[in-house]
Amino acid sequence: MPGLLESLRRHTVVVADTGDFESMKRYTPTDATTNPSLILKAVQQDAYRPLLARCIAAHPRATADELVDHLLVAFGSEILKIVPGRVSTEVDARLSFDTRGTVERARRIIDLYQQAGFSKSRILIKIAATWEGIEASRILQSEGINCNLTLLFSLVQAIACAGAKVQLISPFVGRIYDWHKKSQGNQWDETANTGENDPGVQSVSKIYAYYKTHGIATEIMGASFRNTGQILALAGSDLLTISPDLLAQLADTTGEVTPRLNSAFASSNASERIEVDERYFRFTLNEDAMASEKLSEGIRAFVADARKLDLLIAAQR
Repeated sequence: MPGLLESLRRHTVVVADTGDFESMKRYTPTDATTNPSLILKAVQQDAYRPLLARCIAAHPRATADELVDHLLVAFGSEILKIVPGRVSTEVDARLSFDTRGTVERARRIIDLYQQAGFSKSRILIKIAATWEGIEASRILQSEGINCNLTLLFSLVQAIACAGAKVQLISPFVGRIYDWHKKSQGNQWDETANTGENDPGVQSVSKIYAYYKTHGIATEIMGASFRNTGQILALAGSDLLTISPDLLAQLADTTGEVTPRLNSAFASSNASERIEVDERYFRFTLNEDAMASEKLSEGIRAFVADARKLDLLIAAQR
């Protein structure tokens, strides 16, 4: 009997959620996704310091933000030599509420990849799913630059992304689970909130049913997992991005995966189509305490790591 990871691949595209090249080689994902926290962690390891040193030496006159983009593309380029598919590269989270700034930064990242010899079809520009970020993705998608909208915690964000014709969204399963567990405190019942009853799993399942019912082409990539139970409960999703630790657990466990998400699930959980404009988006997101809090918290965390990366680079120059 195969391992769960091999069985999962038959139903869902497996993506590596890491900046570690060796993990990608070990688990052979189709795509890979990174974020500022993962890149910061990677460049502090001995194996990746030469990559940072080469970037600094090759671009001595680059500004701080230009050097960060060179570093992100250097990492992404190495990843693209390992995976057969796409890599997600994130725009600086400090631009999360700046549509124009996001668009300009994304164009620069794509230019750097093309200079390195990679087609833009293999790149996903990763942007926080704020209203401004979604509007930036609308512009970028119209230019043939595919986007991955991240820090997504709610159906309204997903619907707005669909309206912008975003290539892919990354709803965060684990962080939704974290919020509900913390919110309920001593009343939390772990057994009652596992598998398909997990609040993070339910959120992604709802988005899946909405997208498939209404023929929305945007890909759904579940992200930010806390355990393999969450992953298996979302088998059948377009993609799942998984950390090396959880990839290892799946690979080492024998069994067959039965996809829970499929056309029958979508049709039995269909909902009415919703039209989302800016006013509806902002009000509905604000009404959702979990989604609005986790979005803000996630942006702050990525900004903090972006600043740490700036300091690390400055110290090496």
